[in-house]
Amino acid sequence: MDQTSVDDPGYKKRDRSMKKVCVTGATGLLGTNVILKLLQNGYSVIALVRKKSSWLGEENENLKLVEADLSSDISAHLIHIDCIIHIAAETRQNLISYDEYKKVNYEAVVNLFTHAELMGIKKFLFVSTANTLGFGNTAFWGTEKAPQIYPFIHSFYARSKLAAEDYLLKNRKNVEVVIVNPTFMIGAYDSKPSSGKIIFWAWKKKLVFYPKGGKNFVHAEDAAIGILNAVENGKNGEKYLLANENLSYKEFFTKVNWVTHQNPVMIAIPDMVLSFLGLIGDGLRKLSIKTDLSSSNMKALQINNYYSNQKSVEELGIQYQPIDKAIEEAVQYFIKNPVIKKPAPKSWFYQISNYLFMY
Repeated sequence: MDQTSVDDPGYKKRDRSMKKVCVTGATGLLGTNVILKLLQNGYSVIALVRKKSSWLGEENENLKLVEADLSSDISAHLIHIDCIIHIAAETRQNLISYDEYKKVNYEAVVNLFTHAELMGIKKFLFVSTANTLGFGNTAFWGTEKAPQIYPFIHSFYARSKLAAEDYLLKNRKNVEVVIVNPTFMIGAYDSKPSSGKIIFWAWKKKLVFYPKGGKNFVHAEDAAIGILNAVENGKNGEKYLLANENLSYKEFFTKVNWVTHQNPVMIAIPDMVLSFLGLIGDGLRKLSIKTDLSSSNMKALQINNYYSNQKSVEELGIQYQPIDKAIEEAVQYFIKNPVIKKPAPKSWFYQISNYLFMY
């Protein structure tokens, strides 16, 4: 669906001065959706990628794919660029040390921002995560002003992204900085799949085990529209939550069941089981064994990790689509691209341990 016309719910008055954009992380779920929206709106895009063959979209005369290392000197690719949209990040949850996240999520950001400043680029849009902000619950929702809290202060991933946010905001003397904080994204073009794995945990299953907590879900297309609108209308030094529906995991899986026309048995995972698995993970990590399990990660599945989208609605003009639609589009994409399907582990233990992609 193209949401770029004046009649579109995602439409916002365009700042036509931003016409040439550099995008990192272009081949992932969000990156692909962002580039498609940019091209639909007449932008010229340079996409920095690891491998050109990973691009999922069609060829376009206004899109140039460049294989580049973000830790190197990339200034040659930034000539006449108006804005950088930095999406690329280390998101795996099984890495042992903070330095492994810092290298990609902080040091590469500093390097890219330094070159942006040297090349006279006007705006730097940083795609962070909602987990750098304080979450709410069923009574109240987290906002852009809420400080990061437990368990995410113990997440190497979330901490490294927050460090990058702080650096950019402190050094925005010559380059405008806008930060977007998307929640958990669902939609088409999830080729790995990444966040779309959550659908496979419920799809075609007779039993579905689910944590008692919940999180905020957003259509990947809406997040892409939010980024486009933030490039054009986002305020310097501001953060914007790209968020939509606050759902318990049971509610989300119920939606998956409805979209996929199935009726599995739903079984809640006791918090004490998750906590015990977290302790096991802590022990494995002390032995330098990579695992998604940890006490903080397991705690993240027990909380209601809820956020408000009021600021992005009011200042970026986004009208969010139902998550049911995002689930349906993701399912249809997986059906049409069976080569990307990765069946979920059948063992309940492995199913629980692999919930960490929902971070």
